[in-house]
Amino acid sequence: MITRQDDEVLAVSVGDVELFRYVHRPSTPAFEGPKPYLHPVRTLAGDVVTAFRPHDHRWHKGVQMTATDVSGENFWGGVTYVRDQGYVVLPNVGTMRHEDFEVDGARFTERLSWFTEAGERWVGETRSFSVRDVEDDSWTLEFATTLTNLRLEPLVFGSPTTNGRELAGYTGFFWRGPRSFTDGAVLAADGGVGQEMMGETARWLAFIGRHDEVDRSSTLLFLDHPDNKDTHWFVRSTPFAAVNPSFAFHDTVELAPGDALNLRYRLVVADGEWNRDRLESYVEEHPW
Repeated sequence: MITRQDDEVLAVSVGDVELFRYVHRPSTPAFEGPKPYLHPVRTLAGDVVTAFRPHDHRWHKGVQMTATDVSGENFWGGVTYVRDQGYVVLPNVGTMRHEDFEVDGARFTERLSWFTEAGERWVGETRSFSVRDVEDDSWTLEFATTLTNLRLEPLVFGSPTTNGRELAGYTGFFWRGPRSFTDGAVLAADGGVGQEMMGETARWLAFIGRHDEVDRSSTLLFLDHPDNKDTHWFVRSTPFAAVNPSFAFHDTVELAPGDALNLRYRLVVADGEWNRDRLESYVEEHPW
């Protein structure tokens, strides 16, 4: 159930465990690309599986829907990768602004607008969050978004890789893990393993990390919807833990004026270290 809803935060709990806080009106410095985020996100055992504003990338905040390059504008936050120059500071860091919610039980829908640093409204977004499949040792967040081009000219979504940086195609639904998850294990569908999954395709990908302070591990299982087009995984276990099913890793995505892009994902947050058999069984038993 939703256990908190105010002008800044919406929180969802199961029993006495707060599963997550969705900060929809954050107090974020402009350079970090103000936008809503999920943090902290917890397992049913109460262990936190997200990081907030780490010193190496202050614009990484828990779980976010974001975009690195939208026709030259940066809705990710921080520096921008420019072909033949590398990362530079540009006056192009946009903002995603909350407008309103519709709430139905443990499902809520949010409307937002994306504004450039110059104050132009480029994208209208409707995103939904649903908590489902709460089991003895896991729960699932289902996330869906529709991005609509509000401009009178095409919008082109890209990434550092489409701008020339090899194997850095991050953009979209992004998770940053706790510092203790560094060097965690990565497993993916069809025998995929490790950071070799960077830039590759797979129906699902899992990250297993260990916690500080408690003698426990947690597993995060990311599932890509079959209707999503051209998803490639951005994944790191070192120098930090991060997963992103990128929708513009190797190639740009163009939206004509008035057109919309629909994306859906599931994030399963599980207690303990799930092996490949457990992951594959879970995916088979919980089809889209």
